[in-house]
Amino acid sequence: MFSSFTSFSLPALPRVFRLNPSTSIDLSSVEIHNVETASEKRARTLKHLLKLNHANHAIVYHHLQFHNHMPHILGSAYLIGGTSEHLNDIYEKEHQELEPWEDSPGEISTFDWRDFLGDRQYQRAYVDFFEDQLVLTGYDWKLVLAKYLFEGKEPLANCLIAGLGHPLIHLGYAFEISSREVAMEALGLATTSYNFLHKYLDDPSYSTPSAYSTSSPLEILQKVAEDKRFDNLFDHQGADNIEPLFEKHEDAVLEHWNAWKLPNPKKQFEDSQYAAVALLVGTHKRGSGRDYDFFLVHVLTTSHAVRILLPLIPEKFHVPLVRQWWLLTLAVYITQLRSKINIDSILNYDADVRDWAWVDKQATEGKHALDAHFVKGLRAMKEGAKTWGDAENFYLKAACRLGDEFDGWGGFGPLAAGTRRGSAGGSGH
Repeated sequence: MFSSFTSFSLPALPRVFRLNPSTSIDLSSVEIHNVETASEKRARTLKHLLKLNHANHAIVYHHLQFHNHMPHILGSAYLIGGTSEHLNDIYEKEHQELEPWEDSPGEISTFDWRDFLGDRQYQRAYVDFFEDQLVLTGYDWKLVLAKYLFEGKEPLANCLIAGLGHPLIHLGYAFEISSREVAMEALGLATTSYNFLHKYLDDPSYSTPSAYSTSSPLEILQKVAEDKRFDNLFDHQGADNIEPLFEKHEDAVLEHWNAWKLPNPKKQFEDSQYAAVALLVGTHKRGSGRDYDFFLVHVLTTSHAVRILLPLIPEKFHVPLVRQWWLLTLAVYITQLRSKINIDSILNYDADVRDWAWVDKQATEGKHALDAHFVKGLRAMKEGAKTWGDAENFYLKAACRLGDEFDGWGGFGPLAAGTRRGSAGGSGH
C-alpha cells in the first residue's frame, strides 16, 4: 500500500493497470530534490538551514498562534534558483520572528499518541515522538509518514487542512526537497492542528447528494457568492470565523461542498488549480487600496501542496485529499466575505514582455523576496503552468499581476490588526 513512500521509483507495470481513473489522479511527480545528499553549495546551504531551523525553532509560536514558515520560503527560494546568499538572508529575516522550542507538559508514546491531538502545547513532544519512530525505521521517514498519516480508522491524512492547511503545505515541501526534518515537522503540525474538520472526511454521512451538482468549482464559487444564507454572517474577515461558520451554517457549507462532482478527477483537479489562482488574483481590484488577501493565498499554496503529493500517496486518498482542499476553499472564501471573482482581470492583463524569468526574479530579488507567502504564491502558479500547460497565459498573467501589484497582505480580522501573519482564530496561520 505504501510502496510509493519507500521509493520514488514507480513499479514497472504501466500506470493504467494500477490506477482507476474514476478514483485516482494520474499525475507525474514534480522533480524531487534530495538536498540531503546533493553536493552543490546551494543545496548544502538549504540542508544546513533546515536543520538549524528544526533544532532551534518551534513549529508553532506567538502564543501558539502562528506557524513556522521557514521551510516553505527556503524551499521555494531554492527551487526557483535563489543563491546561497539569498537563502541565508531569508533565514536571518525569518528567525528574528520565530521562537525557541518549549518543553511539552509530558511525553508522547505509541499507546497515547492520539490522546493529545489538537493540543499545541504538545508540539515538542509530538516531534520528539515521531523522531523516535524515525530511529526505529532506520531513518526511513517515508515509512513513518505512511504509518501515522494513512493508517487507522480516522487517519491523520483526513485532517491536513486544519491550521489553515499548514500541515499540508509543510508535507508537500518535505517530499519536494526530500527532508526528513521537514517531514517530522509536518507530522507535528498535523497532530497539533487536528480539529473538527476531520469528521467531514472520516464520516461518510456528511457526503450526501446536494440540491444541485456541477463539475466546475468556479460555478460553485459563483453560487456561494450569491447565496444569501451567507450574507451578514460576520462583521470582519479572518480565520477566527471558520469554526463559527461550521457551528452555525454547516448545512449550507456542505450543500456547496457536496455539489462538486468529480467524474474525471484529474480534469476536476486541473479546474480546481485554475480556481485557486482565480480566487487570489481575480478577487483583487487594482487601484482599490486593498492588499492581496492573506487567507486566499493559502487556498493557492495548499492546492500546490496537493499537486506535489498526489503522485506520491496511496490512490485511495487522491479524491479525498482534493475534496478536503475544496472544503477549506469554501470555508476561506465565505469567511473572507466572498469577493467577486473577475477572471477577465487576469486574462486581459497586459504582461507585456514579462515572462517566467521575470516572475522568478521578483521571487528571489524583488522587494518582497523575503515574504514567504508572496514567494510561495508565485511558485505555485508557475508549477500550475508546468503541470497543465498555459495556452492562454492565464498562470503567467496571474503571476505577473501579483508580482507587479503586491504590496503586502490584507484580509485580517480585528485580532490580527498590525500583524503580518494574522491571528490564529480557530484554524491558525
